[in-house]
Amino acid sequence: MKQSCFYKPHFTLSRYIRKIDVAVCFGILLSVLLANFAVFGQECQQVRSKVLRLHILANSDSQEDQRVKLAVRDRILLETEDLFFLPQSQKGAKLAAQENIQRIEQAALEELRNQGKSYGVRAEVTNMYFTTRQYGDLSLPAGNYDAVRILLGDGGGKNWWCVMYPPMCIPAAEPSNSEEMQEIHNLNETPVFIPKLAVVELFETIFSQTK
Repeated sequence: MKQSCFYKPHFTLSRYIRKIDVAVCFGILLSVLLANFAVFGQECQQVRSKVLRLHILANSDSQEDQRVKLAVRDRILLETEDLFFLPQSQKGAKLAAQENIQRIEQAALEELRNQGKSYGVRAEVTNMYFTTRQYGDLSLPAGNYDAVRILLGDGGGKNWWCVMYPPMCIPAAEPSNSEEMQEIHNLNETPVFIPKLAVVELFETIFSQTK
């Protein structure tokens, strides 16, 4: 028997309603996920605001210039050990770096001369972008951080980076129960930390390119 056309609108309407239900459920799920990533992104930014990085650019990628870069690194870490052990906040560490930037630059220059190099050095406290980096069993998310940046010669070689505050790369290590270190540990203990980090980094990269 031929189906009456009376039932066709009912069938079409039911299917349309089911599609709306699926779309609503998908929208709710997407909203929950985006909200979750937004909170994680805020936690990443909180960590960034409490860290002072160190960034040293070698003169070139030659084996000799890379060796000299590490010699300068060792001198800088020794020179600044007393500066970043005492500050109890990122702002204090940044202020200490700004007030002693000439001392840091001079120490780097002296080490260059000790290594027989005639090229110069420029040191500054700046805000710059870092990709996601691993420090032992901890990761720091990509993003903009305050940093002590040291440019050796032409600055055309591979860089070396670390965290000056909380001091993760100097002998005077920050106590593990400090507020800053605890926040870094908490961030790394976030469920599915690595996938979330990748998604947040992707969104922030896209957003920064649209500015």
